[in-house]
Amino acid sequence: MENFISIFVRSIFIDNMIFAFFLGMCSYIAVSKTVKTAMGLGIAVVFVLAITLPLNYLLNKYLLTAGSLSWLSPSLSEVDLSFLSLIIFIAVIASIVQLVEMIVEKYAPALYNSLGIFLPLIAVNCAILGASLFMQERNYGSIGEVTSFALGSGIGWWMAIVGIAAVREKLKYSNVPPPLRGIGVTFIITGLMGIAFMAFMGVKL
Repeated sequence: MENFISIFVRSIFIDNMIFAFFLGMCSYIAVSKTVKTAMGLGIAVVFVLAITLPLNYLLNKYLLTAGSLSWLSPSLSEVDLSFLSLIIFIAVIASIVQLVEMIVEKYAPALYNSLGIFLPLIAVNCAILGASLFMQERNYGSIGEVTSFALGSGIGWWMAIVGIAAVREKLKYSNVPPPLRGIGVTFIITGLMGIAFMAFMGVKL
């Protein structure tokens, strides 16, 4: 249990997808103009990560890694399908994103319209694919660890986009120099927030 909590907390604060690895920056910058849209996209990213990461873990463990097909037949113990991992991960992510898009369009049309093209673009959000590749690289030992990592990564990304959206809403009433208005000051604040999150690197988990 302590290991799950450690992975969860580390994924939020230390290995934050935005502030540690700068993954998913396109959606992060484009959809963070208001807290409402940022909140909707953040929740969608958490949901997609929570579903796709355990699925990709199971596919990687029982289908893609070397020797993983031995449960089908001993003669397949030498088969290594790891070269297919990238395309398989993307296919799973795209399928789940399509499902999320249909649900949001049906039950929250206003949010669907405000998110626009960036909702289906979750399928190519590098934070989503990056989480699956990190999972593969770190070789987590159980689906519980992977789920903790997925939830932590998603919540960390959600916190980042909601945080910057709240700041950007306040900046509308601030006297920002004209050359820095818009994306310029957003990048500056993102860098400062990233530096602030570096303080968590000293926490031992």
